[in-house]
Amino acid sequence: MAENDPEHGYLLDNRQTEAGVRFGALSELFDPVTFRHVDALGIGAGMRCWEVGAGGPSVPRGLAERVGPGGAVVATDIDVSWTQDVAGGVIEVLAHDVAADPPPGGGFDLVHARLVLVHVVDRAEALRRMVRALRPGGRLLLEDADPGLQPLLCPDESGPEQRLANRLRSGFRSLMAARGADLAYGRTLPRLLREAGLEDVRADAYFPITSPACAVLEAATVRQIRGRLVAAGLATDEEIERHLANVATGRIDLATAPMISAWGRRP
Repeated sequence: MAENDPEHGYLLDNRQTEAGVRFGALSELFDPVTFRHVDALGIGAGMRCWEVGAGGPSVPRGLAERVGPGGAVVATDIDVSWTQDVAGGVIEVLAHDVAADPPPGGGFDLVHARLVLVHVVDRAEALRRMVRALRPGGRLLLEDADPGLQPLLCPDESGPEQRLANRLRSGFRSLMAARGADLAYGRTLPRLLREAGLEDVRADAYFPITSPACAVLEAATVRQIRGRLVAAGLATDEEIERHLANVATGRIDLATAPMISAWGRRP
């Protein structure tokens, strides 16, 4: 998800070159988790789904496979440049701000947002709009990071490479917080879903510690924000180059922040 205001909202602009690399890595890391939940919720033929802050194309495509020709998938984002190519058939792609624009019409059997709300300044309003878009019996599945639960890029801080990685990750978190990101948002999702009136609320967490996709994601992320890290005095160009070289060796164990998945049903 992207924000139009360069000083607020999402730090990782969808329009940057590295965004496609990040979307691919996020898909590899988290699509199996997302679709495990989607399938457990019984999303299938003929249903209508709203994918909020779609970013890359993989989740809309996976939802379209499940709902079939009799269903519908509406994929929305402020910046739809990475999803517009999947429009057609049952997938409709719309430029849309979940916290400001009315929800797409028609009602939905599933509303899903992954790694979106933590970056939205008015996330409470966004959540209200998503709940209102559900049909009776419809399911809301929210998946968001909680960097505060595990703040380290290298939980096994065994040497200078790992210490540098963790310091740069701390700088990234500082930049996110300065833009209004709630670094402890993921853990609040079950309570927020209950307070929104949803029933049968459940949640779990996924926390990859070592994966080639973690390294791809880290390199793309650092390249995307390196200018801001340097401008803020959080790192030097030399440190960033050294870190990227360390990541490229494949010999340091990189983690992601835990992703909390929470789901509930509208009565």
